[in-house]
Amino acid sequence: MPDGTPRASERSTHETHRWLALAVLLTGTLLPPLDFFIVNVALPAIRTDLRAPSDVAQLVVSVYATAYAVTLILGGRLGDLYGRKRAFVGGMLGFAVASALCGWAPSPAVLIVGRLLQGVAAAVMAPQSLASIHALFPAAEKNRALSLYGATFGLASVGGQVLGGVLVSADVLGLGWRSVFLINLPIILLAVPAALVLLRESTGERTARLDVPGALLLAAGLLALVVPLIEGREQHWPWWCVVLLIASGPLLVSFWRFERRQERLGGTPLVYPSLLKARGLQRSLSATFFFYWLAPFFLVFAVYEQVGLGHNALATGFAILPLGVGFLLGPLCSPRLARRMGARTAALGMLLEVLGALAASMLALAQAPAWLPAPLFLIGLGQGIALPALVRLNVDQVDPRWAGLAAGLVSATLQISAAVATALVGGLFFTLAPDGGGARLTQVGFAFATFTIGAALALAAALSWRQARIHG
Repeated sequence: MPDGTPRASERSTHETHRWLALAVLLTGTLLPPLDFFIVNVALPAIRTDLRAPSDVAQLVVSVYATAYAVTLILGGRLGDLYGRKRAFVGGMLGFAVASALCGWAPSPAVLIVGRLLQGVAAAVMAPQSLASIHALFPAAEKNRALSLYGATFGLASVGGQVLGGVLVSADVLGLGWRSVFLINLPIILLAVPAALVLLRESTGERTARLDVPGALLLAAGLLALVVPLIEGREQHWPWWCVVLLIASGPLLVSFWRFERRQERLGGTPLVYPSLLKARGLQRSLSATFFFYWLAPFFLVFAVYEQVGLGHNALATGFAILPLGVGFLLGPLCSPRLARRMGARTAALGMLLEVLGALAASMLALAQAPAWLPAPLFLIGLGQGIALPALVRLNVDQVDPRWAGLAAGLVSATLQISAAVATALVGGLFFTLAPDGGGARLTQVGFAFATFTIGAALALAAALSWRQARIHG
């Protein structure tokens, strides 16, 4: 047309293309958390088949989580610099190779190497989904897209444990536990060609170069922080955990000074310090950090159900379902709430979580577990409402060319928060409810741990509410 205005049919085609592209991107959102949850159920079978001691079985989980957390910011920047489609497809192919290595691992050592590679590949793949949503969708459609992004996390958390149990029990083709890794291959086989056809390439800084020294400094600092938090309690805090934890501070300070010098000299740092000087981004990232203190709830709830209430593993799995249902429904409510409440939607969701956590804590102390499904549903609903709104509150504060960096920052903050919260809240729980402590001590430990989680969520809600007032 002479005025350059697209025809209605062209607009409809573009809109359909966007939503099909989102379906592909959400595959990259689903796989990383799914592979975290699905393995938990398979660990006993892995230990038996590979004759692995308990500490090796724990490494199968913690190595993946550590590699994922440490490389998320780097993964986001790779998409900004070299193309988000290219990074997404490359990360997905790397995830497939790593999954095949895990699925056919002949020994615990090979399995751990495969999990390490899975974590790195996931960290390259996952931030591209969020960054591409930010770049692909106009403001009017972004809340709906982010609500589906949030629902995908709910699907991964609930579906991962259920799918893991089904696959191991069914023993498909005699593969046993190996099927929980090999199931990724057909998914990726379909997703990669679809990504090549449907995704459009987008970058942030075409002429910039990757900040390799900054990436190495950040990885060293985060490793020194995250590894002790994950392994410290399980290993009874050996000297090397303490040394690493102390060293993390100087390493991260050195990284920050290096990045400031890079930016001052006109270079392209991994993280732009000037971005993080914005009080709004600092506040929203702080809210994100305290928001994910819910992570250890799944651990303490499982122990509470089995030791505190005497339920078996199957009953425990069903007991958490109300939270999963809420987590699936919450993101579907989020767009409608966002139209009415705007940036305050995140704070509302967190307040629902606070109410649910406090109610669960009181019911545990009162020994009234029959009423627990209601607060569990409230926690899941609040988490599902808050997550997409909080993600947007963070990402909207940066220029679209740095969307990958923002996505990496948000994802890394969530992962580091999970490690810190699991160490602190888990430590509190196991101090109050030590092995052999009995049902009543476990109930009390669960009550205090859940109350602590609720307090952290209340702080996150306050920070988010304050930022929403400024953000408008």
